[in-house]
Amino acid sequence: MRLAVLASGSGSNFQALVDSDDLKKADVKIVCLFCNVPGAKVIERAARAGVPVEILSHKGFQNREEYDKKVLELLAPHKPDLIALAGYMRMLSPAFLRAFPHKILNIHPALLPSFPGVHGIKDAFEAKVKVTGVTVHLVDEGMDTGPIVIQENVPIDPADTLESLEIKIHAVEHQLYPKAIRLFAEGKARVEGNKVILP
Repeated sequence: MRLAVLASGSGSNFQALVDSDDLKKADVKIVCLFCNVPGAKVIERAARAGVPVEILSHKGFQNREEYDKKVLELLAPHKPDLIALAGYMRMLSPAFLRAFPHKILNIHPALLPSFPGVHGIKDAFEAKVKVTGVTVHLVDEGMDTGPIVIQENVPIDPADTLESLEIKIHAVEHQLYPKAIRLFAEGKARVEGNKVILP
């Protein structure tokens, strides 16, 4: 399976995918990194890993549709079978979603549907819940509303700080995301209606 990764920041989840034994065992090849932030650290990670990089700032485009059309053009030569969002800080347009139906995954640092949005870790911590977690889900037009693939709980201990919780969450992300991608690569995950069916 040919995987394209979209990222905007430091790229720790991208690095986890590069290093993953799960992806190697499933014969998943990362064929491209796309980044919308020139100079982001993830670009350096991709260069070190020998992964082709496409970079295009979203600034200067009139709307999401115009921007995403250009992104799709950049991705097309890489012929990805699956898209993984790894800290990609943009909502995808309907046209982008139509180009990869049920083929776009995202990882979220909370147990959806609780605490959607860009501050999932902080929101769960401040809500003083005893358990949060990590969710891998398919992307739809909403904010973290797509069908859930897999989740894993992360307990919030009384001694946890926001910083220590972030470390625990990221450690789980780096293990869970490759597992979810492997399910699709091996044909073990299928979509029926608005649900992901697993064996």
